[in-house]
Amino acid sequence: MIKKMNLLTKRTVYLFLTVIMLLFFAQSSFAQNNPDTTQLQFGGPGSVTGQQIEDAKPKATLFDVDIMQGYYDWKDRLKKNSGFSYTVDYTSGLFTATNTLNEENTFASGAIRFFSSWDLVGRGTKNTGTFIFKIENRHGYTSIPASGTASQIGYVGLFLPTLSDIGTRLTNLYWKQNLLGGRLELIGGFIDVTDWVDLYILASPWNGFFNFANATGSATIPVPDDATIGAYVNYLITDNLYVIGGLADANANSTDPFNGFSTFFNDNEYFKSLELGWINSQDRFYFNNTHITYWHVDERKNAGVSAGWGLNFSISHTFGLKWMPYLRGGYADKGGSLLQKSLSAGLGYHLKDGISLVGLGFNWNQPNEDTYGQKLRNQFSTELFCRFQVIKRFELTPDIQWVINPARNPTVDQSWVFGLRGRIILL
Repeated sequence: MIKKMNLLTKRTVYLFLTVIMLLFFAQSSFAQNNPDTTQLQFGGPGSVTGQQIEDAKPKATLFDVDIMQGYYDWKDRLKKNSGFSYTVDYTSGLFTATNTLNEENTFASGAIRFFSSWDLVGRGTKNTGTFIFKIENRHGYTSIPASGTASQIGYVGLFLPTLSDIGTRLTNLYWKQNLLGGRLELIGGFIDVTDWVDLYILASPWNGFFNFANATGSATIPVPDDATIGAYVNYLITDNLYVIGGLADANANSTDPFNGFSTFFNDNEYFKSLELGWINSQDRFYFNNTHITYWHVDERKNAGVSAGWGLNFSISHTFGLKWMPYLRGGYADKGGSLLQKSLSAGLGYHLKDGISLVGLGFNWNQPNEDTYGQKLRNQFSTELFCRFQVIKRFELTPDIQWVINPARNPTVDQSWVFGLRGRIILL
């Protein structure tokens, strides 16, 4: 027997569904009078379709080398003829750090991914139904993987959280349905919440900043593990105003995803979010984006984690296809998040016709007192990375971070962290 949701969860869900229904009916006549709308990509730059779109873009490279071009031409024909697209890539990361908590100061790991999208309904139209799938194997090269670097210097936060040693895991297994000429998008299945919550152009840990404080939620949102059972509704209300909202299991485990049916229907402990945003144009969804995000998570009784809520904001804009400044921040009231306050500012800059991307970010944050059971000192960090497109399907990204006052390493005032990330498309 499925347990009853708690009262706050019920009210949140009912309110969200009511808002979506009102917006849907209010917008129906507008959509009919404007059928020629641009196809949107609501999912983040690190989502399956977002990554595939980015990989397919023409790129200037340091070296004019294109290996296996005939094979990739065949892949393009396969997608055109069948709607099926797939990618196999490999990403590795290496960190070395000063002032660590023990003698180890080098941390490295890698991840191989297979991800695919298959347009099975409405192919060639803007009302497509697409099956999305992603599976990964994350493995360490050293006894502590790259994702463990932050904890080893006593920093409350995450660096390259995707490069752990968790092993084989499911990330995505869901259906995405576009309606109203692409203005409405429905997602349901095993999802990665970070594909839909508090997005901007430099958020992906596969291509953007290494420090999670400069990415999704500014590290103040306690997002569930990947492959969480959930659903999201994304809706373009007008040409400039959009809403993204949904609900997901707060107790997901990506290494045992099908246990999620038990936790979703029996534990009734959910993560919910609702985002309202403004864009300058549909084809620049991530580049020119201002939004505010509300989230709430239920108490996780077995995990001993308090219920909580929070607010996040993000302002990002692109000037002349080169300069990409941003200002982002978040506040959390309990909920098990890493940080309870965070403020980030910085910019991205494209060098030499897009061959390289430079990112510079500054962050101030306050660790979540409820999570750590005590008040820890505020932390500061500066991050600089440069992503080089070496050849068409291989990129290399050196990174340097200066961390001031790592909160869980009170005997030191700073730590320098030097990183290197490489990503290659194998198939």
